[in-house]
Amino acid sequence: MQRDALLKLLAEMQAGSITADAVADKLANLPFEDLSFAKVDHHRSLRSGMPEVVFAQGKTPQQTAAILASIHASGVPALATRADIAAFEATKELVKEATYHAVARCITCGAGAAKSGGRVAVVCAGTSDLPVADEAAVTADFFGAMVTRFTDVGVAGLHRLLAQLPAIREADAVIVCAGMEGALPSVVGGLVAVPVIAVPTSVGYGASFGGVTALLGMMNSCSPNVTVVNIDNGFGAGYVSTLYATRASR
Repeated sequence: MQRDALLKLLAEMQAGSITADAVADKLANLPFEDLSFAKVDHHRSLRSGMPEVVFAQGKTPQQTAAILASIHASGVPALATRADIAAFEATKELVKEATYHAVARCITCGAGAAKSGGRVAVVCAGTSDLPVADEAAVTADFFGAMVTRFTDVGVAGLHRLLAQLPAIREADAVIVCAGMEGALPSVVGGLVAVPVIAVPTSVGYGASFGGVTALLGMMNSCSPNVTVVNIDNGFGAGYVSTLYATRASR
């Protein structure tokens, strides 16, 4: 349950348009709903402003579907990451509004949050980084940011980035996804005046060590506005960039 929905419910009870018993029934699943295999945190959006998100990897399709259906039934936008097509098909049986974002490997249920006015730029070094960048973009968009994507602007052809720089500078927060040596966030960080969330991807040949080389490079960035999330963690970058952008737009 979101804060606005709770306040509306209490106002209706105060006005006499809904009984205390009915309110109690609606609040029965707070702060969580026990599905035996998962305890769905319906209280999270009241605490942090963002609802619980489902990490589908490692769950059965039916488990993912049941959790998403539970979140959606509570009136809150529902999102699952690292979801395959089997998880989506199981979810679609329970939630007709479910949508699958194939590149991002995400499932969304419902329209998502209203746009806050905050702007997030998602900058992707190469086409091979797109699954991670798209996960970040889907997440930020779903939680209310206005997202602009900039694809294939890595340091191997710096002119491609510079051509997009005026548009990137319009953002309140910038996500930069890169593999290989992970240099792009430092370059972007030196050119913009907002937080840069660097996402190391597991793209690269052997000495990239599945993204560890990019991770270490980004953590040692000389651009002080760069912060780093985990390898391939587009979701984490999308989530925190939305918090930055939403606060900046107030």
